Amino acid sequence: MGAARGAWHHLTATEQLEALQRVRAGATQTAAAAALECSPNTVRRLVRTTGGVKPRVRPRSALRLSLAEREEISRGVVAGDSAHTIAARLGRSPSTVSRELARGGTVRGYRAWRADRTADERARRPKTPKLVACQRLRAAVERGLHQRWSPQQIATHLRREFPDDLEMRVSHETIYQSLFVQGRGALRAELTRYLRTGRARRRPLGRASAAGRLKDMVLIRERPAEVEDRAVPGHWEGDLIVGRQKQSAIGTLVERQTRFVVLVALPNGRLAEDVKDALVKAVRRLPAHLRRSLTWDRGKEMAAHIPFTIATGVQVYFCDPHSPWQRGTNENTNGLLRQYFPKGGDLAPYTQAQLNAVAAELNGRPRQTLNWQTPAEAFARVVAMIA
Repeated sequence: MGAARGAWHHLTATEQLEALQRVRAGATQTAAAAALECSPNTVRRLVRTTGGVKPRVRPRSALRLSLAEREEISRGVVAGDSAHTIAARLGRSPSTVSRELARGGTVRGYRAWRADRTADERARRPKTPKLVACQRLRAAVERGLHQRWSPQQIATHLRREFPDDLEMRVSHETIYQSLFVQGRGALRAELTRYLRTGRARRRPLGRASAAGRLKDMVLIRERPAEVEDRAVPGHWEGDLIVGRQKQSAIGTLVERQTRFVVLVALPNGRLAEDVKDALVKAVRRLPAHLRRSLTWDRGKEMAAHIPFTIATGVQVYFCDPHSPWQRGTNENTNGLLRQYFPKGGDLAPYTQAQLNAVAAELNGRPRQTLNWQTPAEAFARVVAMIA
């Protein structure tokens, strides 16, 4: 390679054209200079003197309407043609034409050039996230997160609370992305601690069930059919969430139809007799027509299930080994409760009053399975029923 030339006008017309073509094709000015055996400054001055490199035209997908197609739609509108007729001429779906006209505001006001420019602006990326652009929407989402509502509960509640205000609409996925995806942090990162998992990323969770054989167990296969279809209230699922200390635990009861949660303090530990006494005390507070059955796993804490049934009239049914899905409502609830009682913590200090407050907050969350009623509302309705 010879000595590099320093002035762009020393390049021949062919070399100048080649340099510009290389840069416009995506090559760096340094790479183009090396290919032409000249200095990078030579190419830099050439590009600057000739007006720079024109920005690449962003390719438009064939799935999107072109300006020519929009002009045909405009002519069809003026002629009074229907969306079906215009779509047939374009070889497009009638719904494509209908949506295009709807975005234009009114049929008479449709203009091809304006619609094409608006579509181009709408397709530009990156967009300003909605939770950044709308402060009142962001505030409403943050209030929901502080109440430990899930993003889906928040999104659905906003649609119900502001049915005619499109500015207050946001999808649950947008909320998750704002919390999880770097660069889209419209919401403060510390709000992730209010999510059920308390983590800033998603991953599947698994949980093993206890196995064993207790005396005189009545298995779940003998449970009445009315329990399975949730048609009759008063059937419960139960379990313990266990703390760091071996005997530190909290009893959890969930009514299958209404998803109503009752938390039971176990100040004396998780031995069978202590669990039985605490559960009897909690169940006796329930209305008589809402004490029908209890489904539990095979944990040894329910070894005193027969005295429990005698004291309450509630029959206990036990799941099959390694089958936590057979009491899935309770499993789901225990997952929600880990927001309040993280794994590895000591559960012994919690009083019954504190547990009642947590249960009240959880029962105040709207649930999709209840058509976005709260468990408290659903439970109040069945309490009012007379068996």
